[in-house]
Amino acid sequence: MERLKVDDIRDRFLHFFESKGHLILPSFPLIPKNDKSLLLINSGMAPLKPYFTGQETPPSKRVTTCQKCIRTPDIERVGKTARHGTFFEMLGNFSFGDYFKKEAIPWAWEFVTQVLGLPVDRLWVSIYEEDDEAFDIWHNDVGLSEERIVRMGKEDNFWEIGVGPCGPCSELYFDRGEDKGCGKPDCGVGCECDRFVEFWNLVFTQFYRNEDGTYNKLEHPNIDTGMGLERMAVIMQGVDSIFEIDTIGAILDYVAEIAGVSYGGDDKNDMSLRVITDHARSAAFMAGDGILPSNEGRGYVMRRLIRRAIRHGRLLGIRDPFLYRVTDQVIEHFKGAYPELAQRRDFILRVINMEEERFDQTLDQGMIRLEEVIERMKAQGINTLDGEDAFKLYDTYGFPLDLTQEILSERGMKIDTDGFEKQMQAQKERARAARKQTNYMGSDEDIYAELPDDVISVFTGYDKLEDDGVVAAIVVDGELRNVAVEGDEVEIILDRTPFYAHSGGQVGDTGWLYGNGARVEVYDCKKATGGRIIHLGCMVEGSLAVSDRVHATVAEERRMATARNHTATHLLHKALRDTLGMHVEQAGSLVTPDRLRFDFSHFAPMTQQELDRVEYEVNKHILDDLEVTIEEMAIEEARKTGAMALFDEKYGDKVRVVSIDAYSKELCGGTHLKRTGQAGLFKIISESGVAAGVRRIEAVTGFGVLEYFKQQQRLLDAVAVILKTAPKDVPSRVEALLKEIKDLKQQVQDAKNKKAVSIDDIMSSADVIGDTRIIVYRVDNVDMQSMRNMLDNIKDRLKDGVAVLAGVCDGKVNIVAGATKSAVQQGVHAGNLAKRIAASLGGSGGGRPDMGQAGAKNAEALDKALASARDIISEQMKAKVES
Repeated sequence: MERLKVDDIRDRFLHFFESKGHLILPSFPLIPKNDKSLLLINSGMAPLKPYFTGQETPPSKRVTTCQKCIRTPDIERVGKTARHGTFFEMLGNFSFGDYFKKEAIPWAWEFVTQVLGLPVDRLWVSIYEEDDEAFDIWHNDVGLSEERIVRMGKEDNFWEIGVGPCGPCSELYFDRGEDKGCGKPDCGVGCECDRFVEFWNLVFTQFYRNEDGTYNKLEHPNIDTGMGLERMAVIMQGVDSIFEIDTIGAILDYVAEIAGVSYGGDDKNDMSLRVITDHARSAAFMAGDGILPSNEGRGYVMRRLIRRAIRHGRLLGIRDPFLYRVTDQVIEHFKGAYPELAQRRDFILRVINMEEERFDQTLDQGMIRLEEVIERMKAQGINTLDGEDAFKLYDTYGFPLDLTQEILSERGMKIDTDGFEKQMQAQKERARAARKQTNYMGSDEDIYAELPDDVISVFTGYDKLEDDGVVAAIVVDGELRNVAVEGDEVEIILDRTPFYAHSGGQVGDTGWLYGNGARVEVYDCKKATGGRIIHLGCMVEGSLAVSDRVHATVAEERRMATARNHTATHLLHKALRDTLGMHVEQAGSLVTPDRLRFDFSHFAPMTQQELDRVEYEVNKHILDDLEVTIEEMAIEEARKTGAMALFDEKYGDKVRVVSIDAYSKELCGGTHLKRTGQAGLFKIISESGVAAGVRRIEAVTGFGVLEYFKQQQRLLDAVAVILKTAPKDVPSRVEALLKEIKDLKQQVQDAKNKKAVSIDDIMSSADVIGDTRIIVYRVDNVDMQSMRNMLDNIKDRLKDGVAVLAGVCDGKVNIVAGATKSAVQQGVHAGNLAKRIAASLGGSGGGRPDMGQAGAKNAEALDKALASARDIISEQMKAKVES
């Protein structure tokens, strides 16, 4: 058996099925498109759902893919075993109503025996117990002996998800040998041990399950298969786990090198090495598809994976940022199959590095919070951390549960894990409830799915703003109607229309439909399944029926304003890349007649100099009056020309390439200007952050710029009137007023300080512990800021010692504590000192070793609390000596 590498197996699979008439499609992004039932693509068939349901027409009835996938239900088990992982590649061949079992089964056998060369005597198959058709093909057509065909029940070999298409499965197994088995007499296919490995599942979707549990045969059955690439590589390379195959093994070895350990030498180290290796793969591919760490949805999944990997890095003794380096190795090993990783390398590494730095801070914040919880538990004599507190540390502070357990164990404490799990389950239930419920394969119930397949819309609006069309369908109140009358809110489909439907970030057209004495005001236009364009509007006059001919007229001025902003968006995209770097990629957009909004990948707020440069470059290319040309070509040809694809846009075999002279070239289905000069001018209104690593620019063009400057002028004039000065003198007048306010504030603060207790009096109260001077003093009617100023003054004069000031002001207790460098070296921690004093008053606080502050409400006990300060300082210094 040939020892094939991962890349070899992938290539052989795809080209084998290409030879059988299949179209090779590139892997779809991990972000599901129009499928709210999934957070992440988790199987080879998931992105093909619209083809299986008939919502969309596939580019070919035969398709083959190698799909990148992420599954996280078993995330806690990743690392603990050598089998579990979150990221994997799924090989598959699919038939959309074309071939069926007669072809799928023999092809599977041909591939594994002749192309991969797996020994026939080590191959087994399973079938659904009632699938005699599959048995006959395996036995009579393929020639597999009856003993190697295992019949299994519905639970194992029948695929279905509620109501909808479903069908039996046939799975292929590889016998790894008796030495891998459990030794039981009945050990065989289906046993839980490691001997018989299932590596390919053939799903025969031939039935439709009804709500009453009955099944009907589908007129056009489908084929959906899935082969785990990593699992097949384990078999072909003769290793024991996915972490030992060529690609993943090389990444794991790199992690081991960074950590200074070896794989296979220690169970705990091995677990951490597996976690980091797997999670780095997931993080690299997620970032490559535009997913950013966040506190919800798929961003939360990514954050959790990254933080779990970082935590295991610390367990291995790695203290410096390292995960971005591991991610770079992932890119190196997978860029051949997934070139987008190399294209977005800088962006991916920056995302990982930023999250790594952020989690370092989170760990520190979590430690402070955990220490506070431990102190409270000690004070209350509690030995077990409440599950709700443990979950808050995990969920709010991102503090890993295993780290909390480890630290508590060192203190002789433990966690209420049952309570933690209840909180975790409650969160999952909330997430499930928030996720939109969908039917089979995630498709929403769609009134337009009831229409015949030949009811489609031809868009003619690239070249004209008026056209004649025939009413193909009318929807009123969510129901298909033959006639709409005056006053009805309608959704109308025409067989041809110049109206642009909302897509690619560009809003839909508005306008009018006229015909048969009827007048319809169209206030929006959207796309529906099956290539249909829906005109949303109101029957202003008359009635309209299916098959009536109408004249469609788009609102020209609005369309032109939208085109100005859309063409300017392309200019902006290019200017941002030229100014900030090639890591800039579109992360979303909105193009309306009034403005444009452009989200892009970047990691810091833009400087005014950068904004000025971008604005200048866009305006320069507008004033140069460059020609805007549009060509339609094959997707591969477009990519070869260097055309940029916009984020989250779905492209077919034929694409529109929008070129602005030699300056910009992008794939885009929107409407554009003929020449850039038609945009007039371009003005950036704002630049802001919308997510980690994503910035947003809002801008206007044409008459929008004129209106913007009018508003600014009116605002400036209004401010000048208030300040009683000329508009040109507003800046200097504001500057003078701000200086005046600052001076007055300082005078007020100086007056407060004069009223405060004399510093000399406070200094004269100093006591001594050993060689360290101690000041504990009560100063009432002094606000917190003034008290801090006093403390700074005292520390400067104290040179070597500790000072605590406290007092009542406006009914609240203020406490500040400070320690000099030498006092800190002797064990004094001012933050903890202030916190303990406040705790005895029912308050809280904290801070650094050299500076702390706190607040409380129980003013009556303040003198007693201050009296304890000396004892607390003594305890801290004694603890230092003993340690």
